[in-house]
Parts: sequence; C-alpha cells; structure tokens
Amino acid sequence: MLTDSFLDYLRYERNYSEKTVFAYGRDIAQLQEFAQGEEGNFNPVSINPELIREWIVSLMDKGYTSTSVNRKLSSLRSFYKYLLKQGVVDVDPLRKIAGPKKKKPLPSFLKEGDMNKLLDEVDFGEGFRGCRDHLIIEMFYATGMRLSELIGLDDRDVDYSASLLKVTGKRNKQRLIPFGDELKDAMLEYVSVRNETVSERSGAFFVRGNGERLYKSLVYDIVKRNLSKVVTLKKRSPHVLRHTFATTMLNNEAELGAVKELLGHSSLATTEIYTHTTFEELKKVYKQAHPRA
Repeated sequence: MLTDSFLDYLRYERNYSEKTVFAYGRDIAQLQEFAQGEEGNFNPVSINPELIREWIVSLMDKGYTSTSVNRKLSSLRSFYKYLLKQGVVDVDPLRKIAGPKKKKPLPSFLKEGDMNKLLDEVDFGEGFRGCRDHLIIEMFYATGMRLSELIGLDDRDVDYSASLLKVTGKRNKQRLIPFGDELKDAMLEYVSVRNETVSERSGAFFVRGNGERLYKSLVYDIVKRNLSKVVTLKKRSPHVLRHTFATTMLNNEAELGAVKELLGHSSLATTEIYTHTTFEELKKVYKQAHPRA
C-alpha cells in the first residue's frame, strides 16, 4: 500500500521518530476518511485539488487552528513528493494549494480603569526615581511613543510653550507629538526634581541616578514591575502601553488617520489592527449586557 511504503520510507530512510511517523500516517488517514465519505473511495493517484480544499474547509469547521491545518498539509506535501519521486503520480495535487493564514494575535492593552488606577493610586515611591518612573508610565500612555523613542528623547526635544515632543522613530524618521497640560505639569515636576537630585547630566530627558541616559532593559523592568500592580496580563511591556494609547484614542472616537500619524506608522494597515481590538471589546460588552446575545 502506498501509505505504508511512504511511512516505511520515513522510518528507515529518513530516520524519523515513531511519533513523527505516526503523525504523518494519521494526517493521511484523515484525508482518506474524508475522501471515502465524499467519493466512496480513497485513491492517492486520483485525488484532486478541489477535494483537498474541501478537506481544509472541513478541518477549519471542526475547530482546527490554521497551524494544525498547515501541519497536516505539510505531511501531505511530503507524501506526494514521495509519490512523484516513485513515479506513482505525475502531478502534485497540492502544488497550488495555499494553507490558511495564521491569525495575528490582537495587541494586549490595559483598560482605562486600570490605567487610571495605575497612575492615580499606585505608589511609585518617593524622590527622583519615583517621580521619574511615574512619568515614564504616563508618557507612554499619553503619547503612544515607542521604547526607543522615549529613551532617545533629549531635553532639547521638548517644547513646553507649544506642548510638543519631537521624537525620532524607525529609520530615523522624526515626528511631532502633542501633549496636554496634565503631562506637561508632570514633566516640569520631574525636571525640577531631576535637576535638584542629579547635578551632572547628559542631554537626555530621562536619566539614571548617575546622569546617564536610560537603557532598554531598565525601562522594561520599570514598566513590567508597575503594570504587575494592577493587571495580570502575560505581556507587561512598554509596547502594551503603546497599544493602550492607540486603543484608548480609537475608543474615544479619534480618527484612524490621526492615530496613525501619532504612532508614526508608515501604513494605515498597521494601525487598523487596533480597530479589531476595539471591536472585540465591543463584542464582549454586547455579550455581557444584551439578554439575547
């Protein structure tokens, strides 16, 4: 039987483990079962692309993930590659078959209530470090800037009179980000405490106790430690606060194009992922609130 000879080939010539060989055999058996149900028999030589596509759809309907389906297709591709090599078939029925695309995970973000609790109720500590760490969280949330952009911010990049920040993003592309009075007051308070505490400094806006610019892992730890006080998200990174900024803006009726410019995205398609996030939230609210949801 063709399947048995293929599995022996994997076992003895390719030295695949028994677990792997079993998985290949199970995948082929699943197609066989489907073909028998649809056409009454299973003949690998006569399998056509239409049947393969119908099989893929049936797997997705049963709840298989795109990863699982693509793995099964990989097994079949190996099977037909073997049959081509043996001269059993002339054409691979999978040559024009594209597997289902993997869904991109939706961005993790904090709800507005969690952010308010973090900024208004959590104790960040006294003195320079407490003031700095609080401002780091607030600036990520208020501006949506990237980690590298926050670290790279210099004193000269802050225009208090115009309430604008000049940041340098990917590929050294610069953009201006507006900020409100609340963030302005927090920034001025930080600068005052910083200048009193750290006498010798670099030109960086955010500095360590020795006056040098912050580094990525330090900021990451500051964010992770403080987010852990209010949420149990697996991801507790600066990028989560960037996601939170974008989601909050869209939830409060900001235009997608404006959010794109504020985030420094080169493509609107990148920003659109947040519309899916907000829609998922709407679905949750609907299911919780509507009696017939």
